[in-house]
Amino acid sequence: MRPEETIQKATEKIRPADPEAMKRAQARWNSIAKPLHSLGKLEDLVIALAGIGRSDRVSIDKKALVVMCADNGVVEEGVTQTGQEVTAIVAENFCDGHTSAAIMCKAAGVDLYPVDVGMAVDTPRVEKRKTMYGTRNMTKGPAMTREEAEAAVAAGIEKAAELKKAGYQILASGEMGIGNTTTSAAVASVLLDLPPDLAAGRGAGLSDEGLIKKIDAIRRAIALNKPDPDDPVDVLAKVGGLDLAALTGLFLGGAAEGLPVVADGFISCTAALAAARMVPLCREYMLPSHISDEPAVIRILQALDMKPALDAGMHLGEGTGAVALFPLLDMALQVYNQMSTFEAINVDAYQELS
Repeated sequence: MRPEETIQKATEKIRPADPEAMKRAQARWNSIAKPLHSLGKLEDLVIALAGIGRSDRVSIDKKALVVMCADNGVVEEGVTQTGQEVTAIVAENFCDGHTSAAIMCKAAGVDLYPVDVGMAVDTPRVEKRKTMYGTRNMTKGPAMTREEAEAAVAAGIEKAAELKKAGYQILASGEMGIGNTTTSAAVASVLLDLPPDLAAGRGAGLSDEGLIKKIDAIRRAIALNKPDPDDPVDVLAKVGGLDLAALTGLFLGGAAEGLPVVADGFISCTAALAAARMVPLCREYMLPSHISDEPAVIRILQALDMKPALDAGMHLGEGTGAVALFPLLDMALQVYNQMSTFEAINVDAYQELS
């Protein structure tokens, strides 16, 4: 199947979350012997999971983190602190369990899937769904052709379908790619009509001089390529990255398969925004995790109407923020599924007060 057909088929499968299951989940929370709404956003997340799974019997025992790995040609512009070779090194370290995300996954009982969707080199142990060997320098022309971007989106859709078939009940989205805060800032700048200096942050630790170079590169790339803000695939192709495009596909694929996908930080949320602009209904299958330190994140979260449960000052990437949400969800579900009701303990239930 051609990539554009894969995308079209997935978008046609997406349907609204089940409001009746959400009402039943809300009623279950209200019946539990504790003050109403006292677990706050955790209750909201469980209700969202009920709507996504179309049942008030909620389980997320089998979890996966998908880390899309790719390189970005814009690193030629001096917008990063480290070199492009780091992408492949970290991708291999995922396989050895030596990255932050891998260690957190082990602690949280999450399976980790690093996927090469466009690294500049091949690595022996990372799953390959490669579209191309890194993007082109977006300050000199489009980062990708539309066909290359669509192929990366399709790779994300196909990965979500594969994990659904393998029995996974929830996915977390992660990425690894030197230079991808630059591409994410460029995509966010276009989709939100936000000046580059308000979209771009310091990423993994840029100096003042580096940040100036980054903002300038984004400004030049947008001016040269003129991405269409009403066409998210055009934006991804011209000033985005392969990891961003594949994560966009992961969000679309999750929605098509009835799988919740947890958004991580800035990069992942930018991809979520692109997916929601492509198919607004897929927003109902996205769960927020945390607020990262990158400057455009708040605006993206507002655009997606997302209210994350965590605000821990994290800005590591790799899906670490998304994985950090899982233990909280597990605890919330223990309460939701196991706690006694007011009726069972012969106590008058709390009432909603205006």
